[in-house]
Amino acid sequence: MTTIWTAWRRRWASWLSVVSTCSSSAARVSLSRPPVTTAVDSDPLAKGYIASLSHPGGNLTGVVFQQLELIAKRLDLLTQTVPHIARIVLLYDAASVDQRDSVKGAASTLGIPLEEIFLKDPPYDYEHALAGTDGARGEALVMASSPFGPLAKLTEAALRHHLPSICGRRANAEAGCLLSYGANFTDMFRLAADYVDKILKGAKPADLPVQQPTKFELIVNLKTAKALGLTIPQTILGRADDVIE
Repeated sequence: MTTIWTAWRRRWASWLSVVSTCSSSAARVSLSRPPVTTAVDSDPLAKGYIASLSHPGGNLTGVVFQQLELIAKRLDLLTQTVPHIARIVLLYDAASVDQRDSVKGAASTLGIPLEEIFLKDPPYDYEHALAGTDGARGEALVMASSPFGPLAKLTEAALRHHLPSICGRRANAEAGCLLSYGANFTDMFRLAADYVDKILKGAKPADLPVQQPTKFELIVNLKTAKALGLTIPQTILGRADDVIE
């Protein structure tokens, strides 16, 4: 056991793995030498953390997903699933404010009005935030990808307001979101682990191209659909990677 612990301590001294946008930002600012391998960061190029995807040029590399590009796809899936959407409600916080413009652009392209609801000062009061919204009026909810608080409370509030919702992560659909569409995080962590192995064997982060996920998944929650009185189109069910019943 002592030998194993010593080996891991030596490895930890030689690299740092980062798994979120916020933590990779802090690591980029505070670390100048230890390698940083990010697993789920969103667009480090636009944020100035790397020089380019093909040649990061610094101490940070890993796997990223183009969160903003996925938003248009989510809205498209939502409109295919829920007919006659009259207004899209966007729920976001300080950690996901960069997604607001993309949602606005996607909603405008679809010709659907957008209502923005900004969450501040956690713990968030979802019931209060969604007061005044109602799926019976044709409203539908888009949850920005963010480390929100307890998922069950968020999805329960959406259900109480009869809001069909789409999220970015499987965990949200498992907690009660109607749909989720996004990168397969398990695959992203596997890719990041491969990079950690390469760095431990002597590779430099600056020479390892930043990768993007190749696996995306659509999850449908039929229990939520039933509670909302919705019938999921076969075209959506046929494309789903998993169906929660």
